[in-house]
Amino acid sequence: MISATELPSTRPYLIRALYDWCSENGFTPYVAVKVDASVQVPREYVQGGEIVLNVSMDATSSLKLGNDFIEFKARFGGKPRDIMVPIHRVMAIYARENGQGMAFPVSDDETPGATLTAVQPHAAEALPDDEPTPPSTSSSRPALKRIK
Repeated sequence: MISATELPSTRPYLIRALYDWCSENGFTPYVAVKVDASVQVPREYVQGGEIVLNVSMDATSSLKLGNDFIEFKARFGGKPRDIMVPIHRVMAIYARENGQGMAFPVSDDETPGATLTAVQPHAAEALPDDEPTPPSTSSSRPALKRIK
């Protein structure tokens, strides 16, 4: 029998499931990421060590939601960028329109496979070029809600 410490993380599977739920119901999936040296994102969009990324099909190309990384190409300020986020750095995935989703714990000494807890994502978003940039104040953050 496999012990709990040897099991693969459920995080990538939950992220894919919630991404599918958002997409199939017409919502825009966002991921909140705790940025460190392992995260490849435009640093000028990182606020407070965090970034929120629009990972919808309209905002990305070549999106891959893998077991170890989320990878895609997106435009930031009109410039194409390659994005790579280790799964264990994802703090939350949620629907922009209603805030429903799931949060995950992330700490600086985090190892893949941690248990789930609630956290609040911060707004610093990668949006398609035709969308206006939302305000980046803490009051603009949606509260995550449980999916029923």
